[in-house]
Amino acid sequence: MAGFGEIEGAVAGDRGFAHFGDPIREQRRLIAGTAIAPLDDRMIVEVTGPERLSWLDSITSQSVARLAPGESTELLVLDPQGRVEHAAGVLDDGTTAWLIADAADAEPLGAWLSRMVFRTQVTVAVRSDLTLLGFVDGGTAAATATAAAFAPNGTALVWADPWQQVRAGGHQYAEIADHPGAGLAWRVAILEAAPAEALAVALAHDEVAGLLAAEALRVAAWRPRWAAEVDERSLPHESDWIRSAVHLSKGCYRGQETVAKVHNLGHPPRRLAALHLDGSDDVLPESGAPVFAGDDEVGHITSAVRHHEEGPIALAILSRRTPIGDLVVRADGVDIAAAQQVIVPADAGATADIPRLTRLSRRPTAPDPRDG
Repeated sequence: MAGFGEIEGAVAGDRGFAHFGDPIREQRRLIAGTAIAPLDDRMIVEVTGPERLSWLDSITSQSVARLAPGESTELLVLDPQGRVEHAAGVLDDGTTAWLIADAADAEPLGAWLSRMVFRTQVTVAVRSDLTLLGFVDGGTAAATATAAAFAPNGTALVWADPWQQVRAGGHQYAEIADHPGAGLAWRVAILEAAPAEALAVALAHDEVAGLLAAEALRVAAWRPRWAAEVDERSLPHESDWIRSAVHLSKGCYRGQETVAKVHNLGHPPRRLAALHLDGSDDVLPESGAPVFAGDDEVGHITSAVRHHEEGPIALAILSRRTPIGDLVVRADGVDIAAAQQVIVPADAGATADIPRLTRLSRRPTAPDPRDG
């Protein structure tokens, strides 16, 4: 990202700036609202046209037809079997819907949306020219990033992560009153290249943070993302994504039948868990590292980070039948003890207080050309 590479201590990683000298201190600054993180690992898909919101509503998991200017949400694109194919944050400014996607998913998402346009008055474009900056609301970083944000139609483009609370039409499977996501007011500002470069030049070393810091806050909040928690088998129920990205009572969309079935009957085949890792060997497992219960391999790590307060922690996708209790993660030939905290229970969706969901509505949706 132009300009940020000139900041003292900048260390580039595979997807962007990993850190600026001290990832742990950068976490504390992010939480305090005094640091901004350049997010080179995300991109924008721009959707314009008078029918953009009703069209997105008809083909994705979220209810966005009445999304107000400046309002934020997120959506999933599911395959016919209800598995997650794409994910994006959504911000509408009254004229354009701005979708924030993980960088590796932006082009595929844009291509899929373009194939679904048909006769709809919608135009889709991937905007690689725009810059994304992440920050936590409530401090000096918010004022700085918002002032520089792109506002092509009069509304500053700052997306508010909906993970802080259960969205209307959503449901939380995690059986916890004090959800760790509730305390993370994560925001993403969208900037044009020139203002972003000028901001990078103006920021001091202690006003920036890297992707390692941003990821640590995300994992501690149990927040799933496409680049980490999604594979070819992923259902939204498994990572508690119905909490913020699925509307359970909207009209028909591709994959809705599976969403309804798993929600009504319970027992998704896998479940997301939080792991507190033993740091004695100073080994942090990579994504894909196997997780064991005794001698049985029961899942794999999706994200692992070093948190400034909790130490080494991880998210893992486990088999539904994985016993509740301590597990072992195998990384670089080392067995790492892992204390398990259940996020999605094995019987998620089957409890009595979860509203029943109609499996299919009669409202037609646009066909997918891949479905033949």
